[in-house]
Amino acid sequence: MFWNRIHQASLKVRLLVLLLPAMALVTASNLWMTRSDAAAAANAAYDRSLLGAIKALDLNISTVSGGLAVELPYRLFEFFQLTATGSVYFRVATADGLVEIGNPDLPAPPFPLRPGHPQFYDARYFGETVRVGAFMRPLAQALESSDSGFVVIQVAESTASREQFTAGFLQRSLLRDIAFLAAMVLVVLVGLPLALRPLSRLARQTAERRADDLRPLSVQDLPSDVRPLVDAINQQLQRTDELMAEQRGFVDDASHQLRTPLSVLRAQLDYILRERDPAAKALALRALSDALEAAIRATNQLLALARSDTGLAQSEQFDLGALTREVAMELMPLARERGVDLGVEAPEAALPCTGDRGLLRQALLNLTHNAIQHGRDHGTVTLLAAHSATEYQLQVMDDGDGMDADLLARVGQRFVKGRHSKGSGLGMAIARSVVEAHGGQLSVTLLHPGLCATLRWPA
Repeated sequence: MFWNRIHQASLKVRLLVLLLPAMALVTASNLWMTRSDAAAAANAAYDRSLLGAIKALDLNISTVSGGLAVELPYRLFEFFQLTATGSVYFRVATADGLVEIGNPDLPAPPFPLRPGHPQFYDARYFGETVRVGAFMRPLAQALESSDSGFVVIQVAESTASREQFTAGFLQRSLLRDIAFLAAMVLVVLVGLPLALRPLSRLARQTAERRADDLRPLSVQDLPSDVRPLVDAINQQLQRTDELMAEQRGFVDDASHQLRTPLSVLRAQLDYILRERDPAAKALALRALSDALEAAIRATNQLLALARSDTGLAQSEQFDLGALTREVAMELMPLARERGVDLGVEAPEAALPCTGDRGLLRQALLNLTHNAIQHGRDHGTVTLLAAHSATEYQLQVMDDGDGMDADLLARVGQRFVKGRHSKGSGLGMAIARSVVEAHGGQLSVTLLHPGLCATLRWPA
């Protein structure tokens, strides 16, 4: 539910949803690193002051009396206590702990001390956290009360001051990061509408267009990363314009193709109604039947062309050989009337095929009808069905006079027909549209004599 709302939200909301968690994570990581760096810097600064106090104590250690004595420089130590802004403790003792001065129970260092190498560590003392500096060096002379030849100096101070410093530094960083986050949100809320202003202007101009205005959208003043989208829209507008032009042309041509036979039918009916001679009336009825058959054929062709133009070819399994034989049987009466030897070359076994059977049947029917109608009288027309691993194929071959070169160059165009043709000029156009709807192509070649029309589409 949440992601559905996000997908439907505006770009500002989407950008904030994506940026804020990422920036919050970065801010948290930055604060953690800032705290670590601040603590390290504070420890380094305060450890130097601890080391100064240790060296001040070391300068005032004396073993002249045969024992361990410290002439404490109170003014210096008081100054150290003042700068530490907290409790300060010290301990001076032999390494074996038999002789010690100051606070005897200061926590021991976590690691063994090495002479001349100071060690700093945090510990708990009297219920508070303290920072302890420890240093060990050799004694100038041995003590009577201890067998150890080393002296250990420890100075401790409360960590309250450095914790206050770290907390204040971290608080300032947090306020700075919060201000940065607020500034980023403000930039998104204010800057994004400014950045999207060209798109808003484009949307407004598109909404104000007329429904039939398919001119390309202007890409002027648009961001470079938006121009590919506008270019794609312009390509779609161009395709839509071309499609609408084709549809307008189709409607005009279809109305012209249907108007003529309908006018002829009306004239023949009027003639029959006026004619009194039975023989003449019978002859007129025969002509009326032929004209009606031509009108029905033209209508069916127009419907097939309109369907193939939509590109909605169905996908079904059928026998390509059986389809070829079915078309040959349907056109057998026309072939006998013209004395044409109509044959089929297809395997007897089933020839599985995938495609729109109805559209492919209409395409093959048109090609075969053209071959019989415009081929040589008492000639030969052969239908061939075949397939390979990559494509299906239908061929119609005749041994007629072929086709003129100018007509061959325009084959497949609508309403293109020879000078002596009585058809509508849609047969080849339908075949081409159908096979292109299947992702294939129509090719027409001269055979000398004759013509070969081939439909091929991917298997």
